[in-house]
Amino acid sequence: MAKNNSNLVSVGKPVATGVVCAATIGTPLPTDATSPLDDAFIKHGYISSDGLTNSTSTDTTDITAFGGDTVLTVQTSRTETFTWTFIQSADKDVLAEVYGQDNVSVDTGMLKVTHNGKTMPRRIFVYELLLTGGRVKRILVPNGQITEVGDVVYQDGEAIGYEVTVTAYPDADGNTAIEWITGIE
Repeated sequence: MAKNNSNLVSVGKPVATGVVCAATIGTPLPTDATSPLDDAFIKHGYISSDGLTNSTSTDTTDITAFGGDTVLTVQTSRTETFTWTFIQSADKDVLAEVYGQDNVSVDTGMLKVTHNGKTMPRRIFVYELLLTGGRVKRILVPNGQITEVGDVVYQDGEAIGYEVTVTAYPDADGNTAIEWITGIE
């Protein structure tokens, strides 16, 4: 049974190099919270102060007995997502993550971003956070895909942001995400 321990209460902050990293499927996966990521992982810099949101949604069906008693609840589906807003709006790597790697190019100092309806590829996503007490948290989504892009608002006094939602699909072992946290005794 857990005992009250205020040393285990944390807030999440970004690591100095940014929270969000991504790579193509097939890149070697991290296996802990602190080992360096493979060089194929692209760091995506600043995200908005809204941070990173991890959501899980499940649907269930109740089985009832004759007479109306609920005797079993069966999970019929489960979806896990991660949502954040990129704010480095002139970053080639950020725009390529939002619009697709083949839809962004740089030529003589000018970015070209092509908008179209191509399906986004599945990718590996890693989120790196600093926790209270010097702990580090790394979240791995071994099989993710950007499935939603929010409105891009151009407004005086506000950073241009690209809100994205990654859907985490099960890997070969059925896992949608894996977390590691350092400094736990």
